[in-house]
Amino acid sequence: MHKLASIFALDIAAYAVMSNHTHIVLYIDTYTANSWSTIEIIERWQQLFKGSALSKRYLRGEALDAVELEKLQEVTSLWRERLADISWFMRCLNESIARQANAEDSCTGRFWEGLFKSQALMDERALAACLAYVDLNPIRASIANPITLRSSNASTQPSQASSPKAYCRWWAESAGICLKACLFSWITI
Repeated sequence: MHKLASIFALDIAAYAVMSNHTHIVLYIDTYTANSWSTIEIIERWQQLFKGSALSKRYLRGEALDAVELEKLQEVTSLWRERLADISWFMRCLNESIARQANAEDSCTGRFWEGLFKSQALMDERALAACLAYVDLNPIRASIANPITLRSSNASTQPSQASSPKAYCRWWAESAGICLKACLFSWITI
């Protein structure tokens, strides 16, 4: 998942793999995507897909005429958009998971039952709450043990076992101190 995100213009802030679903908090880095050169876009795309004959010729340093360069710019513009798109990221992620699971089980088909859902996190409070939810979801589902968080206000940390809501609130408030940027680009899946 992290390797795939490094090809895309996405950063993974948090994730939890549950028994029948996943949660992923992503940051869409449009600034980085817009800074990629044509060569960078082609190289990234070709790590995932075959690319086109035109893009392969361009990478080999072959001369392209004006029409071919224009067509290449159109294609790489589309690839740039897709490399900063959550749907394309999830498509690639789900396909690789399905292929691996199908090979292990000698079967075919999708791995996850339904399509992914996403929610834009519009402010730092929503981001902090979502990060807490994703981090604590495996604990609430009893598939992970609570961790001991160490911070400057650890003495005021409520017990997750005795008060999950208070613990989530404490976690979100503690994490909120460092969540001052990226207000409109965070997405949870």
